[in-house]
Amino acid sequence: MVKEMFKIKIADTVVEIHNIYSFVETLCKDYIYNGDDSDIIVKSTQDMIEEERLVSTEEQSNDPYLENICVYRQIALELIKRDTFVMHAATVGIGNKAYAFTAKSGTGKSTHIALWKRLLGDKVYAINGDKPIIKIIDGKAYAYGSPWCGKEFWNSNVKAELNGICFLERGEENSIEKLDISEAASKIMKQILIPKDAEGVIKTFDLVDQMLRATNLWKLKCNISMEAAQLSYKTMHGGIYED
Repeated sequence: MVKEMFKIKIADTVVEIHNIYSFVETLCKDYIYNGDDSDIIVKSTQDMIEEERLVSTEEQSNDPYLENICVYRQIALELIKRDTFVMHAATVGIGNKAYAFTAKSGTGKSTHIALWKRLLGDKVYAINGDKPIIKIIDGKAYAYGSPWCGKEFWNSNVKAELNGICFLERGEENSIEKLDISEAASKIMKQILIPKDAEGVIKTFDLVDQMLRATNLWKLKCNISMEAAQLSYKTMHGGIYED
């Protein structure tokens, strides 16, 4: 077992990762950074991997995969200190604007993103299929890609201003409506990794509040149809697509 080290740059932050297995470095290949500086340093140990095995609900339980989860969690918690946090959402970009679709697992986030890709083709790109990084800069919220992106591996090493968050619900008919901040806040906190320490909790709540105030908030009840994608795109982005 050989200890290794590599660096990545995500959300304008250089992370130095001390790892045991090569899986996590392979996963991060599109984010590799070769400079000498580091903003955050994370390290994994076999003891940490064993602790992760005891609490993991993931189908995979091999050591390299569990190490990857350990690394991701350490980075996510450290990023909070830098006005940055991880959100559970499928996020796409159109030009320099980002749109995040969030809901509990199995509701259809990836399916809805796939419909946007069918509808819009090259006009839309995946920022992250599962865990985008959100950073608050001068009162604005920006979505960044990251290597931790779900089973579809939809991600891009990009940055785009967050122009809308859409909370998905299943429905027989398609409808979309604006949400106020209080209703959105009660929904979004279920999709945020929250630290255990009081300072981290307060910081996370403040960052989420800034994000919600900086972007448009929507609730979409939808079925799995192209009409649902047309409705959400035209409402959220106000764009025109070709039939």
